Amino acid sequence: MIISAHSRDQGARAAEVWILHMAVDATERRLYPAGNGGSLIVKCKDLKLYILDITGQLDFNNVASSVEKLSHIADVYNFYPFFYRPIFEILEDGWIMFPLESEYTKWTSAGSDWRVSHVNRKFEVCDSYPTVVVVPKGVTDAVLQASANFREGKRFPVLSYLHDNKAAMMRCGQPLVGPNNRRSRDDEQLLLSSIKNGKRAFIFETRSIVSAGSAKNRGGGYELEIYYSQWKRIHHPLERWTNLHESLTKLTDACADRNQSVDKWLSRLEGSGWLNTVSETLHAACVVAQCLHNESATVLVHGAEGLDMTLCITSLVQIILDPDTRTIRGLEALLEREWLQAGHPFASRCSRSGFGTRLTKLEAPTFLLFLDCVRQLHNQYTCSFQFTPAFLKFIFENVCASEYGTFLCNNARERQQHQVDKKTVSLWSYVNHPRILVTFLNPVYDPNQGCLWPSIAPMSLILWRELFLHSFQDISAEIEEWNVAIAAKARDDELREKVIRLRKEMLALEQELASHGISSPELAEEFRKISVEQAGL
Repeated sequence: MIISAHSRDQGARAAEVWILHMAVDATERRLYPAGNGGSLIVKCKDLKLYILDITGQLDFNNVASSVEKLSHIADVYNFYPFFYRPIFEILEDGWIMFPLESEYTKWTSAGSDWRVSHVNRKFEVCDSYPTVVVVPKGVTDAVLQASANFREGKRFPVLSYLHDNKAAMMRCGQPLVGPNNRRSRDDEQLLLSSIKNGKRAFIFETRSIVSAGSAKNRGGGYELEIYYSQWKRIHHPLERWTNLHESLTKLTDACADRNQSVDKWLSRLEGSGWLNTVSETLHAACVVAQCLHNESATVLVHGAEGLDMTLCITSLVQIILDPDTRTIRGLEALLEREWLQAGHPFASRCSRSGFGTRLTKLEAPTFLLFLDCVRQLHNQYTCSFQFTPAFLKFIFENVCASEYGTFLCNNARERQQHQVDKKTVSLWSYVNHPRILVTFLNPVYDPNQGCLWPSIAPMSLILWRELFLHSFQDISAEIEEWNVAIAAKARDDELREKVIRLRKEMLALEQELASHGISSPELAEEFRKISVEQAGL
């Protein structure tokens, strides 16, 4: 859909806005009092608003009906990525940029306690898992299959991250204990094999003890201590993904209302509960990260299905602990492992956003919550990230609607069935093109090999203005700040190069004088002073 503001001045260039039909979240019709047309408000999944003033009742109704119908196309083959042809040269194929087996090499090398398993080669065990997973070396594929039958969605425990101290973080679906207290010795063996040196380990539950108990009555449940004696269960209740949509809707409604007092705005912001959920999610990730980093303990993370908050926590833990995930390629690899290949149902969760009414009860902004948490980390540790906040916003926009096929479908199995990697272009092919990559680079990036422990106090958290308030928030001052930082960084690089060049010239002169037998303590002291002065630049 192309929106063009035609100018009366034929010499002036008309402004255009291109909107993918799949980006439309909802529409609102406002008729003119006279009845000759009206305003069509197009509300997009990336939280942008467009107001189209259309004269003529027939034209208004036709445009509104067309937009509404085209924004609800169900057949994935009719989505734009299957028709898009790139206008840039593809230098790297994003579909093969992060092969799982290569990504897992660092965890399964010689001497490791972990191995790669192809038990799910044809998606026969778990349709939401990839074809390659990492599991304890001492466990057979038969044990994995038995464990899968005891877990929600067949999502048996797999390795998510191995810390530098060899502490492991795993994830899975809830155990199917049920009201009769079922058990699985194979599942118990699998988890026991993941504990190093017989140490005590932790099961991190994203549900409250009450919610987990209710799930037990419905056939789900939690690991019973009598069978998992070496595991300590930690309940850290987080907002269920089923409630996140309502929270986002309240926030977007508050952000879209310009006719309210500051007190009313702050009350609605707090009432949405969004920032509180961000705080609780970051806190949960910190708890898991501390278990891994400080106690060198194995941690198993799960809630109910293991498709939403579980992935959010395991991803944030890696950003907190692993410096590589704070680079552009590192974040892309993380999204591939922990979201795309781990089975987060992007098609179902992102079919509606903050403006649209939930149709299937499967919609939830879980991934947006994750990106917002990363944005909070970025705000507190700006120099520790290679990318700018604009990169996070860009990813969110492409999750909502995109020319690229990376975030299509619900899991790797569906993407394989639809041949997405053969019929569409990967988003990573575009992002990693040198001409595009440079636009997302953080000019003040200074690699930080340490852990990032965020503050979750209310005064430390910010509303993501570039995303939620972009329609009427002036961010020119922030853009100017980035430009100043870029200029300062360029000047710093220039001076550093000058220092290196002068040092080389000084060394050459010193060697030339020495070859002529000219050397004295005074001359050496003079060179030392020059070195100190140049280093001070």
